[in-house]
Amino acid sequence: MSVSGLVNAPERPLPASTRPERGKRLLDVTVAIALLVLTAPVLAVVAALVAVGLGRPVLFRQCRAGRHGLPFELVKFRTMRPMDARRGLVTDAERLTPLGRWLRATSLDELPTLWNVLRGDMSLVGPRPLLPEYLTRYSPTQARRHEVRPGVTGLAQVRGRNSLSWEDKLELDVAYVDTRNLRLDLAILGATVWTVLRREGISAKGSATAPEFLGSPR
Repeated sequence: MSVSGLVNAPERPLPASTRPERGKRLLDVTVAIALLVLTAPVLAVVAALVAVGLGRPVLFRQCRAGRHGLPFELVKFRTMRPMDARRGLVTDAERLTPLGRWLRATSLDELPTLWNVLRGDMSLVGPRPLLPEYLTRYSPTQARRHEVRPGVTGLAQVRGRNSLSWEDKLELDVAYVDTRNLRLDLAILGATVWTVLRREGISAKGSATAPEFLGSPR
């Protein structure tokens, strides 16, 4: 799946020596610090809303697979009630609250993830961090998404988010790995603002969020 519709990026993998990793990391840290400072009042308000609407803790913490498949703890605002079969809270649709839907639609639930960027667990742009149990389900090509740090946003997020099939999302992840550069990152960041404002592709068809990745047909 070509990335040329977003930016005039090279279609072949770049030699490792030409990849501006230091510049990318500098961009990550600079933007993450600036956003955390600028959105501090928003973070406080959202934390209060989550505390009132969902109770404590206000943060959702989950193990995700990072660069080279190494685990790290992802931090986001909570959007769901705890699983409780006695209360009929089992599926994502049952557990997701109106507040949670709004936070996901506006991507405000992702603001604490900037802390993961500062820590170096994640980058601003890259393949989205997924569950560790998916690691054994990828094809060898799909597994290449873990050659880079996962991102707060990425090529798949500005090309359709959860409206895309898993195969299309993972193909775009690998396309990003092979064509990444600072210009592409800046283009994706700019496109992300528009994607969030339009609130498109928030959930997969027939799902409150996104279905589990069970592996691609062999």
